[in-house]
Parts: sequence; structure tokens; C-alpha cells
Amino acid sequence: MPTQRRFPLKAKEAKQLIEQANQTLKISIEKDSQVEVVESEVGEIYLIAGKPILFKSANRILPTLLFSEFTTKAPKAVVDMGAIPYVCKGATVMAPGIVRYEGAFAAGDLMLVVDMKHGKALAVGEVLMDSAAARASKKGPVVKTLHYVSDKVWDYIKTLAE
Repeated sequence: MPTQRRFPLKAKEAKQLIEQANQTLKISIEKDSQVEVVESEVGEIYLIAGKPILFKSANRILPTLLFSEFTTKAPKAVVDMGAIPYVCKGATVMAPGIVRYEGAFAAGDLMLVVDMKHGKALAVGEVLMDSAAARASKKGPVVKTLHYVSDKVWDYIKTLAE
């Protein structure tokens, strides 16, 4: 078993974390939710109501791919089947691989990358341009991948979610 330390977050810290997540992710997590933190070699994973839904990366709070409230509400880049192997290795999502977008977004927003066949979440990334520019773009990078299926965080949270 990998080394880890798991403990409840103090009420004040939990409230700050939830406020930051709600603002960044444009969702609403209950402010009085029980928050646990798991410190591990992959970083800090936050469990809310026992589910690993947030993690810290480079002092930034990000959603995990298991966070269903985020994955259902987030804007999406739907990619063709040829892009999947690259996205699942952490590659930046390029305009030619994107079939369509769902939802409105601005540069810097978090976006979910999903496959066109099943709509499965492949990655969470930061959008590099706004909706109009992305829809008009035919080449170049569109979404900088921050968390993806098979990365270290993904592999680790799968052990917590079991």
C-alpha cells in the first residue's frame, strides 16, 4: 500500500476549500460538507462525503474525473476517436481532434474532454481561448490537459474509490 496520511480538514479550512472550489468550478458543494484530505505521493486528494472529488495541483484546486457534479455541468470538448490515445497520455487537445463543443466557456475556464462515441470523461483541462475563438479555430492547441485517465492522480483515486 502506498504511503498516505488521511485526516479530516478543520472546519475553517474545509469552508475555504469548498468556497474556492465552488468559485473555480462554478458549482455548489454544500458548505458544511465533511472534508477529508489524503496526503500521498501524488499530492493532496480531497474527499467530500467520502468521495475523492478534488485534488491540489501546483497550488490549484482541480476536480477529479470522478466528480460527477462537475463532469455533468462543465463545458465539454468532444474529441474524435483518433485523439483518445493522445488525450489519455496527457497531450494538449488540438483543434483538429475536436468534433464539437458543449456549453459556453472563456479562456482559463476548466473544461471536460469526452470521447464522441460514449461521452466518457477522458480529461480535465484549461481552455486556452473563449467559446467563439475555439469554435472558429481549425488548428492549434485548444485545451491544456491538467488531469486525465491513467495519470498518477487517476490511478491513486481509483484505489480510494473502491
